[in-house]
Amino acid sequence: MKKDPRHRPILVLDEDPETLQLLLEPLKWEGYDVRGLTSLKEASEFLNYWKPQMIIVDPDFAAGDGLEYLNSLQGHLENTSLIVVSANNSTERIAQCLDMGAGDYILSPFAPLEFLARVRAQLRVLDAKELLQEANQKLQELVEIDDLTGLFNMRSIFQKLEFEMERGKRFDRPVTVVMIDMDYFKTVNDGHDHLFGSYVLSEVGKIIKSSTRSVDIPARYGGDEFLIVLSETPLAGVELFCERLRKRIEQTTFQQGADSIQLTLSIGFASTKSGESISAKELVRHADAALYEAKRQGRNRVVAYSEQTDNQRRLEKSAVMNIFDKKRKTA
Repeated sequence: MKKDPRHRPILVLDEDPETLQLLLEPLKWEGYDVRGLTSLKEASEFLNYWKPQMIIVDPDFAAGDGLEYLNSLQGHLENTSLIVVSANNSTERIAQCLDMGAGDYILSPFAPLEFLARVRAQLRVLDAKELLQEANQKLQELVEIDDLTGLFNMRSIFQKLEFEMERGKRFDRPVTVVMIDMDYFKTVNDGHDHLFGSYVLSEVGKIIKSSTRSVDIPARYGGDEFLIVLSETPLAGVELFCERLRKRIEQTTFQQGADSIQLTLSIGFASTKSGESISAKELVRHADAALYEAKRQGRNRVVAYSEQTDNQRRLEKSAVMNIFDKKRKTA
């Protein structure tokens, strides 16, 4: 769909006021939101708060050092098109400007109709690039986002956790993994239907998402389990976050049509320690051990990881394995 020229901000830079007007006039005829500047200082300040879709510049701008100025514009060109207008028709100069990121090089004097056609062509290229970026973003979301809850899925969570742990180690700041499991969630599907179960998980996902900061990483771990990565949060802050989340779920009535239910959740968490060498998978295992302990203690509670809870789980697993071994030997 063709965009309104009034929503197309264009910045024109030329030290000669008369030449600047020759460039501005056809753009104004077309209805573009156009601004013209004649000094490097003005341009630098202007670009700090005004984000044009296109910059049109004379390579002799900035006291004849226009090529260096073009090079300085690289930071603005990710979502901005650049057109060079010059009377210099040397192949070397044209190649230099194009290599520095210019999308087009227009020789002056020029015919206004051709000039405007070239501007429109570059804006179409910019639009196509934006559409491609949007499509890539949507594709990335399909790969990373759980479609039921809107949270991250397990395809990417360990990579994100490893990145946060590396960053935390570099700046000596804690990273916490919070493991969450819905208590007796099987009763939701048994007493209602799977559509209602999906609705409940979706609502829980919304509550988790609204409870976390933009820097946190909330994910659906699988089934009715969730995982949250908290960055740069001290122990007291982690405990407060977990307890608030637990209470929010406990105080929520999940209702859809004639179906209604109240649920609780169990939470276990584990945090990195200063100077500790631990992998992302091991940190998740610690949080899972704390979650197991929360369930063992009666559910609907928050438990922090400790070596004691981990040893307790190992002992119970060992006891279960011994029972199976005895049964196999007597079978």
